[in-house]
Amino acid sequence: MKVSTPLTRGWTLSLDTTRHRPPQAPDILVDERIPATMPGCVHTDLLAAGLIPDPYLDRNESEVAWVGRADWTYRTVLPSSTDRHERTDLVFDGLDTVAEIRVGDTVLGTTRNMHRSYRFDVTGALTGGPEPLTVAFTSAYAEAERLRTLLGDRPNAYAEPFQFVRKMASSFGWDWGPTLVTAGVWREPRLERWSTARLAEVRPEVTVQESTGLLRLHLVLERTAAGRDRDLRLRIGLAGTEVLADLPAGQDTVTVEASTEGVELWWPRGYGGQRLYTCDVVLTDAADGTVLDNWSRRVGFRTVQLDTSPDAHGSAFTLVVNGTPLFARGVNWIPDDALVTRVDAARYRHRLEQAAAAGVDLVRVWGGGIYESAAFYDACDELGLMVWQDFLFACAAYPEEEPLRSEVEAEARENVVRLMPHPSLVLWNGNNENLWGFRDWDWEPALAGATWGEGYYLDLLPRTVARTDPTRPYWAGSPWSGSRDIHPNDPAHGTTHSWEVWNRRDYTDYLADVPRFVAEFGWQAPPNHATLRRSISDRPLTAGSPGMLHHQKAEDGNGKLDRGLAHHFAPTADFDTWHYLTQVNQARAVATGIEHWRSHWPHCAGTILWQLNDCWPVTSWSAIDGDGREKPLYHELKRLYADRLLTLQRRDGRLVLAAVNQSGRPWDVHAVVRRLDARGSLLAEQHVSLPAAPYSVELADLPEELVTPGDPRSEYLVADADGLRAMSFGVDDHEFAYPVAEMTTHVTPVPGGARVTVTAHTLVRDLLLQADRLHPNARTDRGLVTLTPGESVEFTVSGWNGEAVEALPGALHCVNASAAACPVGGLLQ
Repeated sequence: MKVSTPLTRGWTLSLDTTRHRPPQAPDILVDERIPATMPGCVHTDLLAAGLIPDPYLDRNESEVAWVGRADWTYRTVLPSSTDRHERTDLVFDGLDTVAEIRVGDTVLGTTRNMHRSYRFDVTGALTGGPEPLTVAFTSAYAEAERLRTLLGDRPNAYAEPFQFVRKMASSFGWDWGPTLVTAGVWREPRLERWSTARLAEVRPEVTVQESTGLLRLHLVLERTAAGRDRDLRLRIGLAGTEVLADLPAGQDTVTVEASTEGVELWWPRGYGGQRLYTCDVVLTDAADGTVLDNWSRRVGFRTVQLDTSPDAHGSAFTLVVNGTPLFARGVNWIPDDALVTRVDAARYRHRLEQAAAAGVDLVRVWGGGIYESAAFYDACDELGLMVWQDFLFACAAYPEEEPLRSEVEAEARENVVRLMPHPSLVLWNGNNENLWGFRDWDWEPALAGATWGEGYYLDLLPRTVARTDPTRPYWAGSPWSGSRDIHPNDPAHGTTHSWEVWNRRDYTDYLADVPRFVAEFGWQAPPNHATLRRSISDRPLTAGSPGMLHHQKAEDGNGKLDRGLAHHFAPTADFDTWHYLTQVNQARAVATGIEHWRSHWPHCAGTILWQLNDCWPVTSWSAIDGDGREKPLYHELKRLYADRLLTLQRRDGRLVLAAVNQSGRPWDVHAVVRRLDARGSLLAEQHVSLPAAPYSVELADLPEELVTPGDPRSEYLVADADGLRAMSFGVDDHEFAYPVAEMTTHVTPVPGGARVTVTAHTLVRDLLLQADRLHPNARTDRGLVTLTPGESVEFTVSGWNGEAVEALPGALHCVNASAAACPVGGLLQ
């Protein structure tokens, strides 16, 4: 039987000064070796040794920039080999990135790709006793700059050479991420000892016809010299079915087909269960039954198609799972930590559970990050989160010459094979914004005929998917219209990225069009109060203080935030108001887009918010900040992505009530629609009934006398049905005649926290309890809520038991305050 031994102990790290010595490097790194954690990276090891400051705090990122320019060496000792296995392999599933591997004085090989694995035959090298193992890393900058000189420069979105090395692009910085160019053994290394043969590749194609599960299993073996003359046998078990296959001496490949009746389908969350079946493959010696190797993965039976059929409006982009067309309620996923080895299985699970709890059913793994670890996809399988997987190309023109082309081909095939057992994976996507960049970002003149990646996206990658994983669709890029003859970001075709809103236009311009599928859109906001206080020591803390500006990576990010506020609010008087209102504006912007686009199903078939998560403390488009705290946007997603959504929309200039029913059950909507004035007086009321069939949107016209205010500056519309609410204000906040907010609060201790009940005595717009102002570990179960006079709301707070209740007024904010926050406007305790 194959024996696998993790190599996680006894590692050290040292600075290699052969090429150069950064002047900022501590002397100890030149003369001594420090302990290293495996897997890990240089930055985490230096942090653990106290040799660099935390790059996530203040402006320390700049202080550690030298680390990415240096060369580094990891060392350990390989144990001696005393067993009788015929072959010993040294296996690295992740080397970041440019490395030379040596055992003793023998160079085993070199690497230049973070996104693939490497296997080296060390048979015989360990029979004489323990041997030193050295992994020497050259700075990824050095390799990228060397290839840029060799192949010629090419345009990209940032002044960094990330497209010249197969490494996580966002290591070189992004408009939400720090520049931390890492190096290290980022996935667990191991020794594998085996005899006769091993399973070199197992590639399961899993589909279903009616209730019959179908498996087509492609296997590739590697044999030792002695094993080439042996007859072998495979035993495949799946869902109570067992199939045997014989491989005569010399045969290294085989395809096995199996079927099993009465299987349960795997469904995205909200549509059905997530039934998983274990597929076991056992390789044995046919003569004596000795088990040589095994492979075990969980699979799910489901079908997935991408409907891109033409229609009167252009061409569709609709995911169809098990024959059911879906509106995808998605989020974009970036690496959850810029130092990716710190993201373990528990952290993956927690972050994805947060996504599922917000109503998300699709997670797009963005192309400037990594192919995530198995724990990510396992959690998506279990939670019913569909995965849209980008190939790793983002925002740049990528050379197609060697040595990069062969690396891309090997990387793509390996990761397709690695990930294809996961039923959550529903789409392969060729790149992020590169087809768009070539058309609209003035790349073509700068390239002057040089390669830029089109051959990857329109040839190599689709061929790889078609040959390797034919059960899933491939799309060439995002955005992409599906044709060279149509603009890549044409909203009538394929996928659209909506970035004119935020960069140049107010979020109300989301209402101007209805794309077929919105794969990126978003609005910025700062992280939560406790996250800012932990990561930035500026005093006073202001929107423009040095630390705040360093943790704002978007071009003119604060200017865009302020211009976005100016469309809707009066100028802010202090930082706390600015912080609160920018978070309000983020939630409102995203709500404006999603409500509009969902109400146009099936013309629009999905939205993927940019972005779910952050990789460090930063002002960004995320719903969950870099410390894992939920912004108000996160709680707003719960409403926006719920199976049932009530919204007031405009159609042909008239206001309508839209009932969006994405559940499998009919929804008989009985709504009460009221027009109120700012003081809370009822001016008009209408009862509206509309039946919404499963997976449908129903619209109801509203009478003019209900929706036409006498004075839009002091009247608003409220629609309520089945605990859901939709509201419409006819003017921006700085024009509306808000009353000074008055409310009372009551705090009740509950197990694990406290319940805060707020009762409004006036209209209270966008009330927010910032629980982390009560205690850094405190969380609340809801975000922004608007109350009419006499209404109450309960916030359940965990991590705070109600002590120091005098802090509560400073944690409650609303729009209609007389000065900065609701406490000033008349909070009653």
